[in-house]
Parts: sequence; structure tokens; C-alpha cells
Amino acid sequence: MQKILSGYLQWKGETVTHSMHRTTRFLSVLFVVLLLAAATVWSASPQEKRAPQTAGVDDTKMGPYRALAQVTFSAFQKGDPATAAQLARALELLWDKAEDYGGDTALSKTNHKLFDEIDKAMDQFVTPLKDYKTKVPDAAKVKAAYNTYLEKLRLAD
Repeated sequence: MQKILSGYLQWKGETVTHSMHRTTRFLSVLFVVLLLAAATVWSASPQEKRAPQTAGVDDTKMGPYRALAQVTFSAFQKGDPATAAQLARALELLWDKAEDYGGDTALSKTNHKLFDEIDKAMDQFVTPLKDYKTKVPDAAKVKAAYNTYLEKLRLAD
């Protein structure tokens, strides 16, 4: 086979070594492309599947809190601290009313440890936004607190 390939390549004006190098390079590039494609497909874990939504709000127990946090953070990012503060306070009141005094199915009753974790994460997110008049919130800290809060909410879905 190599004699046939060598004869063909010499007829084409190429050497076997040069052709094999090009083939090896092509196969290497093809392998990397396939590996990247496979990694992209496999990187989406089952935990990242989105919950069903109605009007852009997850139909989960924590969906309303997540949606309100997203709108709050969006107002903050757009440079509207008054609206962000208002929404942050509404988020806090909604959470306290529903989860702290929500009966036997409330998270504070079913999983008090997780309730405390979410409550603390929410406080770290909303407090700087509510206090914007006395101290300008640090954007990086607000973003980090927002992300932490969303992570904690995912644990309760």
C-alpha cells in the first residue's frame, strides 16, 4: 500500500513524508474540532435545564424571588438606584411574608438551615441597594451578592 501511495504522491510531485505530515496535521485539527464540539454538547448538565416558565418567571417555588431579584439587579445595572432599592425592599418583604410566615410548607419550616442561607444571601444582595442614599453600592460586591443569592435559590427549587 505504501508503494502505491508513494508512487501516486511522486507522480503528483509530492513526497510521502510531506503528505503524511499534512494528513497528520489535518487529522489533529479534526480531532481537536470534534473534541471541542463534544465538550460543548456534554457540558450542559441536567441541573442546568430550565424550569417551565410563565411570562418569563420560573414556575418553581423560588421562581418569583429569582425573577424579582433579576429585575432588581437589572435596574441597578441600568443606573436606576431608586427603582433598584424599591424592588429590593419588595423582594425582602415578599420573602419574609411568604417564607417566614407561610405555614407548614414554608422553607423556614421544611428546611430551616437552607432558609437561613438564602435569607442571609438575600440580605447581602438587597442591603446595599436599599442603602444607596447613604452609600453608593459597590457594583462588584452587588453582582457577587446577586450571583450568590441566585445560587442559594437554586438549592431550594
